[in-house]
Amino acid sequence: MPEPVRNNPRAGTNAPRIINDMRKFICLLLICSPAFANRANDVSDIQHLMTTFHEAVVAHDGSRLETLFIRDGSLWLNVLKSPATVRVGSYHDFAKFVSTTKSALNPKHSRIRILTDGSIASVYFDFVFLIDGKAENKGNETWTLVKGADGWRIAALTYSSEPRL
Repeated sequence: MPEPVRNNPRAGTNAPRIINDMRKFICLLLICSPAFANRANDVSDIQHLMTTFHEAVVAHDGSRLETLFIRDGSLWLNVLKSPATVRVGSYHDFAKFVSTTKSALNPKHSRIRILTDGSIASVYFDFVFLIDGKAENKGNETWTLVKGADGWRIAALTYSSEPRL
């Protein structure tokens, strides 16, 4: 059986230093725990925003969709891959399309990556946009989000596009 630390000559003067280091580590964990909890809440809230976006599109609820964006100033960009073209649009136009089309809509998102500091966030993912069950468009999409008094809102939505021709 090993000797206790107090009688162990190999412990030397390191024992008090190790205990002090452990105390510092525990204090650091206690201080940082709220930051980790807040980040987890922010990521959860952002995932909820994405779910709400999906549900609004599927339900043809353009009004609900519009509430997810900053009212004045949101940017909407579509970047066609071939030929390379940037098209400026608006979330209002997309919400109108969602509300008025008779086709079944289903945006599919995969490989979702969320980065946030609690005030701003970016979301990057692959997408396939299904219309009547057929893939009509695919590419990558990124959202820039800001957190205000009413929660997370989309400030900019940019997506690359490979529409089915």
